[in-house]
Amino acid sequence: MKWEGNRESDNVEDRRDEGGGGGGFGGGGLLGGRSIGIGTLVVALLGGWVLGINPLTLLGLLSGQGGPPVQVQPAPAHRPPADDRLAKFVSTVLADTEDVWTGVFSQRGGTYQAPRLVLFRGATRTACGQGQAAMGPFYCPGDQKVYIDLGFYETLKNRLGAPGDFAQAYVIAHEVGHHVQHLLGISGQVERMRGRVSQAEQNALSVRLELQADCLAGVWAHHADNARQILEQGDVAEAMNAAARIGDDALQRAAGGAVVPDSFTHGTSAQRQRWFDNGLKTGTVKSCDTFSARAL
Repeated sequence: MKWEGNRESDNVEDRRDEGGGGGGFGGGGLLGGRSIGIGTLVVALLGGWVLGINPLTLLGLLSGQGGPPVQVQPAPAHRPPADDRLAKFVSTVLADTEDVWTGVFSQRGGTYQAPRLVLFRGATRTACGQGQAAMGPFYCPGDQKVYIDLGFYETLKNRLGAPGDFAQAYVIAHEVGHHVQHLLGISGQVERMRGRVSQAEQNALSVRLELQADCLAGVWAHHADNARQILEQGDVAEAMNAAARIGDDALQRAAGGAVVPDSFTHGTSAQRQRWFDNGLKTGTVKSCDTFSARAL
C-alpha cells in the first residue's frame, strides 16, 4: 500500500502513556483490578460474536464490572511521536478516510464530521464504558471515536493469519464505516430495534450493520485509489484474507464448535469479502444497502 508522504490526520489522540492504562496487548491490561489477556480476547470476542453480546458489556462482566456505560471526560490529547512509524501509518490512513468521506458527503449535499482515533495500551475510558485492548479495535458512537491498541496488528498477523499493511488499513476503514453509519442515523435505527425483536432477529440486524461497514470500507478504498493510487499488487488480497479470517463461520470453526448461522452477528467470511468487494468496485454508498438486500 502506498501511503508514505501522504497527509497525516490531526484527529489522532495518543493515550499510550496514560497512567494506569495497563500493559500492551500481549501481556494484557488491567480492568477492574483483574488481568485481561489473550484468553479473555477469545472469550470476549467469541462470546460477543456468537452470543450477540456487546464486547464492551461482556468484558465488563468478565472483569467484575457491571452497570451501564458512563460518560467520561476526555483525556488530554497529544499527537503521537513523529518517529513512530505505525502511528504515522494509522494517522495517514485516517486522514485518507477523512478526505474520501468529506468528498462523498459533499456530493450528497452533507457535511462530514470526522471522528477522532485514540491510540491506547491495555485499557482506556470511553463514553461506551471501559475500553479494553482484548476487544480489538472498536468504534464508540457516544464520543464518536475509534479506539485501537496497535498491538492488535500483531494479533491480526500472527494469530489470525492476516498480515499486510492494507489489511491493517481495512481494519481502520471498517471502524470509520461505523462512524459513517452513525452520522447517517443507520446504527441508531438498529439500536432502537433492540429489545423489540428476538435475539435471532437482533443478530440478523447486527450482521447487516457489520457487512455494511465492510462495504463502506470498500467505498473508501475505491475513492482513495482513484485519487491517490494507493493500491499495490496484493493489497486487495490482503483485505479479502482479513475479512475471511474474521467471518463468524471461520471464528466458530476456529473455536472448535459447530457453525450456528442464527448466532452470527458479523456475517460469514464469504459475505464479508463480497460486501467489501462490492464497495470497492462501485464506490457508492447506495451499493452498500445491506438492509434492503434479499441475499447477503
